[in-house]
Amino acid sequence: MSPTLTISVDPHVHSDGSYDGHEPVELILEHAADIGLDSVVITDHDEIEQSLRAAELAPKYDLIGIPGVEVSTAHGHLLAIGVEECPSSGKSFEETVETVRELGGVAAVPHPFQRSRHGVRKRRIEDCDAVEVYNSMLFTGYRNRRARAFAKRHEYPKLGASDAHYLPNVGRAYTEIAIEIEHGMTESDITCETVVGALSEGSTSIQGKRTPIHKSTKQYAKGAVRKSSYLVTSRMPVVPTVPASMDR
Repeated sequence: MSPTLTISVDPHVHSDGSYDGHEPVELILEHAADIGLDSVVITDHDEIEQSLRAAELAPKYDLIGIPGVEVSTAHGHLLAIGVEECPSSGKSFEETVETVRELGGVAAVPHPFQRSRHGVRKRRIEDCDAVEVYNSMLFTGYRNRRARAFAKRHEYPKLGASDAHYLPNVGRAYTEIAIEIEHGMTESDITCETVVGALSEGSTSIQGKRTPIHKSTKQYAKGAVRKSSYLVTSRMPVVPTVPASMDR
């Protein structure tokens, strides 16, 4: 059995490049390094510019640079981890998954089944590369438990993530990924491609805890206002949401 090296990654974080984000990538990277993460993936909504900046800057903070984006598909949100191009929004879930793979990335479903946050419905998830089974922003553990059971049943790799929009929440939940190492290989030799490959193979475990409810509520409220303004400005169709109290 080959020796392994475990790295910690928060694969779902928003910067000020997202309509509902707040923090510059420099502060996010510095915070991630301070709390002992090995990488943080900036996944802004349908925007990749700041994520590419973060991936380029990451080595200066002794982090592994991994770009990504949270894509708005026609059937809900999808994380594209390890891509350097932003897939077009509004396409079907299945088409977007294929596009992410063609771009060399991992297609992961964030906060599945939670319609108040545009999670993809269970019946739509016929094929993907990973499922976010622990999202620290959920008010209760119900949706996380459903996601974990679904991922286990279909043998999808499991992710844990903070879904942070504010700096203190970065890394509240994260994914540990086991990397098979060759002789003489060190953590500094691990690349984005290495991590994406290990992630797609399912060599993961989940760590972390939920964001305090008062902080989650604040993030939801501010995010809803910013999203409404963004959709009006961009003339994108507004998708009705379910009140959070009805969709745990």
